[in-house]
Amino acid sequence: MKSGTFRLSRRAMLSAIAGAAAVVSFGFGAPAEAADPLKVSAIYTVPVEQQWVSRIHKALNAAEERGDISYEFSENVANTDYERVMREYAENGSDLIVGEVFGVERAARKVAADYPETAFLMGSSFAPDGENFSVFDNFIHEPSYLVGMAAGKATKTNKIGMVGGFAIPEVNRLMHAFMAGAKSVNPDVEFMVTFINSWYDPPKAKEAAFAMIDNGADIMYAERFGVSDAAKERGILAVGNVIDTAADYPGTILGSALWHMEATIDHAIEAVKAGEFKAEDYGKFSYMEYGGGSVVLDPALLPDGTVEEVEAKQAEILDGSFTVDVNDEEPKSSM
Repeated sequence: MKSGTFRLSRRAMLSAIAGAAAVVSFGFGAPAEAADPLKVSAIYTVPVEQQWVSRIHKALNAAEERGDISYEFSENVANTDYERVMREYAENGSDLIVGEVFGVERAARKVAADYPETAFLMGSSFAPDGENFSVFDNFIHEPSYLVGMAAGKATKTNKIGMVGGFAIPEVNRLMHAFMAGAKSVNPDVEFMVTFINSWYDPPKAKEAAFAMIDNGADIMYAERFGVSDAAKERGILAVGNVIDTAADYPGTILGSALWHMEATIDHAIEAVKAGEFKAEDYGKFSYMEYGGGSVVLDPALLPDGTVEEVEAKQAEILDGSFTVDVNDEEPKSSM
């Protein structure tokens, strides 16, 4: 075993994004003056501390600190209230509205159609819509595959537990990639998979993890908060998702697949400022190529040679010689 923490490289792509070809403008008027910050609003159905939303919040705060935007947000918005909040922000002159509409797709798209001069960038499993409704998702299947390799090397029981929120494409693809990565280095590994049908219920996720640990899992894939708490209490390892929580669980998190929203947010801001925002799929900006995903590993918790093997596979992903499959089907337990 080795000591210390090893971070696989994150490649900043801001210059490439800034130099991208212009897109067609659809009614967003003249480009905003460089000195005028855009008015950006965000609507979240969960607290901003929740890992997925926290990455959006972080990127928007960074843009505000640079002076590019003014930023306001609403958190813990119920699905039944989402449309009203969207309309209020649009009526109040927001240039760009950001959010996640997995449970309110129809209503959100109707609001966007009613405000054609407002740009909307929404987390969604579906396609862009109209002229002003763009979508994004956390396509971090690449780092998920890589951290799956690390988990496959580290397990001693060859049993890994996986607790997810909902069985939707955004979650399914990460689990499948993780499982494929683990299988690539350890064909004997088996998986227990469950979904708690909630985006934020740490006690429920913790109980689901305990059941898997009792059934022999010695590594837990923590797609939701609460899973790593169970792993820590039982003295086994866990794999983080979206954010790096290793400092909160020392000696527990063997590695994490991280999501970075900066490339996505900055592309949208630049498009709105240039008067060139259009309905498009921003999913590619979560790929490692754009700096949208990365991996962090703890060598002290991994067998010798694991970091080097993962790093070599990352190089293949970045140079295009290896592609991680995107599988949006619901994953199933293999034991």
